[in-house]
Amino acid sequence: MTSAEHLKTALAPLRRALATADAAGLRQTLTAAFAQDATLHLCHPFGDLTGPDALHDRALAPLLAAMPDLERRDMIVLAGTTPEGQDWVGCMGNYMGTFIAPFLGIRPTGHLAHMRYHEFFRLEAGRIVGMQAIWDIPELMMVAGVWPMAPQMGAFLCTPAPMTGDGLTASGDGSAAITHVRAMLTDLCRHPADPDPKVMRLEAYWHPRFNWYGPAGIGTGRGNSGFRNWHQIPFLQAMPDRKLDSMGALSSHWFGEGDYVCETGWPNMRLTLSEDGWMGIAPAGREVLLRSLDFWRLEGGLIRENWVLVDLLDLYAQVGVDVLARLAAFNKARNLGPVSVPDGMSI
Repeated sequence: MTSAEHLKTALAPLRRALATADAAGLRQTLTAAFAQDATLHLCHPFGDLTGPDALHDRALAPLLAAMPDLERRDMIVLAGTTPEGQDWVGCMGNYMGTFIAPFLGIRPTGHLAHMRYHEFFRLEAGRIVGMQAIWDIPELMMVAGVWPMAPQMGAFLCTPAPMTGDGLTASGDGSAAITHVRAMLTDLCRHPADPDPKVMRLEAYWHPRFNWYGPAGIGTGRGNSGFRNWHQIPFLQAMPDRKLDSMGALSSHWFGEGDYVCETGWPNMRLTLSEDGWMGIAPAGREVLLRSLDFWRLEGGLIRENWVLVDLLDLYAQVGVDVLARLAAFNKARNLGPVSVPDGMSI
């Protein structure tokens, strides 16, 4: 059994338990999987936590209360040892369930709801000792029809699994895929210091029909034109001083299997929001640190799919915008009571 297989096997009991989460056994499941002093970095508003009880009480139990039939649906699971010698497992998927009670001030719909997650687990001796996770909370707001900020430019959809259907069975040496993705990022960062967009050489790295699955608030783009128009141009106009993750004190953890690559960093981008154009945010003139947890799939040596989550609620907080407080202001005229869905046995 390879190192990656060992890591996936160690995480499997947690994945199985959360696939059909149960309130009665949730705390026990987390206690078995996590070290008591595990360091947990969660997206806004959860923040940095320590140990499985905090993860249970602050994040998972409230989500399960809002969706009692909660399912955690993994679509990509990758594992590996980073160049720094750390063992990680990265998971991408959707939390889904019947949304019957409020969650973080988001009103329930009484219907099936979805919220993408990117969750990375660092393991030692079979136990989780570290976690970095972004839940796409803005996506759940959009599902509920209560997104309180500017409309996104890209498409809104329930993020799909890899079109090859092998996100849970990927294996093999991922070093060539990692080299390709990192070279792509290096060339991306040649612009806008060099104002000619051709220096980014998108055609050398990206498949002509690639999908870029961005976070809710930015949205999804198709091909070079969709990527450029709905994400890249607004992003670079607003923050033209973007840097690679290796600049300064920032760092990322990289590993891959076969045609798949993932990166986790907390944070891994340092930029100045100096201009207009991105997500309707006025130029704040502030340096911001972005947390981005990413997955890539290559096909024929080119990137065919890229799943990206950025902790946008934390970004808003850094420039002085409390998205959840704005949502609460809208909620003054909304009914946030729990939804009771009839069992359908009578008319």
